[in-house]
Amino acid sequence: MSIYLLLFWEFLKTGLFAIGGGLATLPFLYDIAARYDWFDAAILPDMIAISESTPGPIGINMATYAGFNVAGVLGSIIATLAEIIPSIIIILIIAKFLDKFKGNTIVQNAFYGLRPAVCALIATAAVQVLETSVFTFDAFKAAPGITTLFDLKALILFVVVLVLTHLPKVKKLHPVFFLAGAAVVGIVFQM
Repeated sequence: MSIYLLLFWEFLKTGLFAIGGGLATLPFLYDIAARYDWFDAAILPDMIAISESTPGPIGINMATYAGFNVAGVLGSIIATLAEIIPSIIIILIIAKFLDKFKGNTIVQNAFYGLRPAVCALIATAAVQVLETSVFTFDAFKAAPGITTLFDLKALILFVVVLVLTHLPKVKKLHPVFFLAGAAVVGIVFQM
């Protein structure tokens, strides 16, 4: 199977089943990384950082990034189109029938059931990002000890940003300030 067809197929599945936004695509990307040599899971935090820092939905940005990594500009176009095609089709269908079905108990129950599933996908993505950016499991396996379990600089940055985003006055800041600050800290401390 050509790389372009494979890219299309994998990102079509991702776009179809990653319900809940861009972060819900992460479990699918980890799965792609495990099955193909297009990219490895270690690069996913960089993909997230780039996708979060650029305009547009994170899932589409990540598809574009992954497609470009695998097959250049054409690969990025194919992966991006494959990612958005299911959403376009579903939205067109929903728009046509929403008024007719929005009061339907089955539809309401389906949305009720989707909420926890979406939450689980996003939580899974959060745990996977935490594992690759804060924890150093490989170093811990080689030399067990609490100091080898964490990347101490990354853990401190994580805790500082987590605390800052929960302070009432700081919480109102735009996320770009946190990203810019984290980038400066990464440059200064060579994280």
